[in-house]
Amino acid sequence: MRGLLITPLLLSALLPAAAAAQSGSGNGPPPAPVVVAVAESRTLSPVTWYPGTVISRNQARVSAEVEGRLEWVAEIGTSIAGGETVARLDDALFTQSLAENEAAVARVQARLTYLDAQVERLETLVTQNTATRSRLDEAVAERDIAVSELRAVRARLALTRERLDRTRIKAPFDGVVTQRFRQSGEWARSGEAVVRLVDTESLEVQTWIPVAALAFVREGGELALEANPSRSTGRVQAIVPVGDNRSRLYEIRLGVSDEAWPVGQDVRVAIPTAAARAVTAIPRDALVLRRDGIAVYRVAEDGTAERVAVTTGIAQGALIEVDGVAPGDRVVIRGGERLRPGQAVAVQNAAPAD
Repeated sequence: MRGLLITPLLLSALLPAAAAAQSGSGNGPPPAPVVVAVAESRTLSPVTWYPGTVISRNQARVSAEVEGRLEWVAEIGTSIAGGETVARLDDALFTQSLAENEAAVARVQARLTYLDAQVERLETLVTQNTATRSRLDEAVAERDIAVSELRAVRARLALTRERLDRTRIKAPFDGVVTQRFRQSGEWARSGEAVVRLVDTESLEVQTWIPVAALAFVREGGELALEANPSRSTGRVQAIVPVGDNRSRLYEIRLGVSDEAWPVGQDVRVAIPTAAARAVTAIPRDALVLRRDGIAVYRVAEDGTAERVAVTTGIAQGALIEVDGVAPGDRVVIRGGERLRPGQAVAVQNAAPAD
């Protein structure tokens, strides 16, 4: 049997057919790989971003409560647990006062013991008519005076012990020493700040908003926060209903649990500027911006890309309101840059709208 002879004319006819077979279709480019998200009905409200600052909920200028010379002050950057010592005063004078007060208590206690026994003897002698009632009354009065003196010297002793204890200046909460107002060897007066202590774990965000936005912010509500490159949310903990005299702005405090943000970090806070309403929302990544307008590519039932012109509205976080797409529609969020209307697509994976 003779082999089949392929002429140049026959070869030129077969090559286009083979190329078409490899492409899977004789018409148009192959299916484009895309990632899609499902349009959803969401309740959104327009927002304006206002600057805010991460602050500590607990920060204090820790002061001396008694006068004295500073023997030791914690270094800046030292982490201190609540109740631990952040500075120490010379306690020599208070130690001597303590010893003096203890001796005074012992002296008055001994005198009171003697007077108690004296009263008991006189009571016996009075019943035997060998001592006068006035002498007994005098002994009872002396004993009562000694009781009062003992109470007074015990109070002075307790006061001296308290003052001695306060020569160790203690942290009122867990925190980090961020500033030293006095150095070792300096004299600290009562009520004078020695160190500044900041709690770096209990954080909140402080921001200021105009009166027009107060109607759309409520305590307990959550607001979006941004601090490049991270995003988070904060719960409104306090709304101060008294405006600043100069700026006419009102203070808002939001609780945050993101410990990666340091105290002093600049953030942006999304403040609603109108009442929330139900909209059809899609990810911002689905938008295709061209000179002739904004559009999205919707995946039709036959697996082809359909270009749909849309009008945008409220934007909140990664979502944006669009008019022209219905909830449940699949829109392309990755791979739509080079799509053409009617082109077949191969969905790689579906991403949620948020």
